[in-house]
Amino acid sequence: MRLVIARCSVDYAGRLAAHLPLATRLLMIKADGSLLVHSDGGSYKPLNWMSPPCTLAVAEPDADQASAGINEVWTVTQRKTQDRLIVSIHEILSDSSHDLGVDPGLVKDGVEAHLQQLLAEQIELLGDGHTLVRREYMTAIGPVDILARDDAGASVAVEMKRNAGIDAVEQLTRYLELMNRDPLLRPVQGVLAAQTFAPQARTLAEDRGIRCVVLDYDAMRGIESGHARLF
Repeated sequence: MRLVIARCSVDYAGRLAAHLPLATRLLMIKADGSLLVHSDGGSYKPLNWMSPPCTLAVAEPDADQASAGINEVWTVTQRKTQDRLIVSIHEILSDSSHDLGVDPGLVKDGVEAHLQQLLAEQIELLGDGHTLVRREYMTAIGPVDILARDDAGASVAVEMKRNAGIDAVEQLTRYLELMNRDPLLRPVQGVLAAQTFAPQARTLAEDRGIRCVVLDYDAMRGIESGHARLF
């Protein structure tokens, strides 16, 4: 991974246009080819980014760019869509590269991992006619917990959480955006499955067309509730 702290401006050109004015930012270039632009705020979410497959080209500035104080122009091109992320470098303050090795991936806690296993075995909880394709379906940005198909054969991407918050909706949204670019998968529906949902997460999910499914962990394990019953 290459980490560059630079004074730069950033322009996104393609299906949408966006501009980040000149400021000091962190540019993160990952081994998979992706480039992410971070500020010193906003938690984990980048200000802008380009997902793989993409290529990075570094060029000298033209006369007008040089007179504006630009020393390098980075152009990151998405190979499938031809969208471009153009980073105009005015000054590099720090530039370092690090070999992070092979990442073991996210280790889920016991309940969350067991929920995934149980839902894979009881995939009909998503709806009649649903079938399992596979667990841990790998994408360029990480594994989707479950890939399934509905009764019409359409792809369904399922993200599992014990307690689903807005971060879970954002995570699944990124998976769906990437998977819907694949002609063999699209259209891909999104399902967020959890034991509990934050109200804001449910509202955001429904606004984005993501279905929320409440999971009863005890029922899935075949454990009856402790409430007394007449029969």
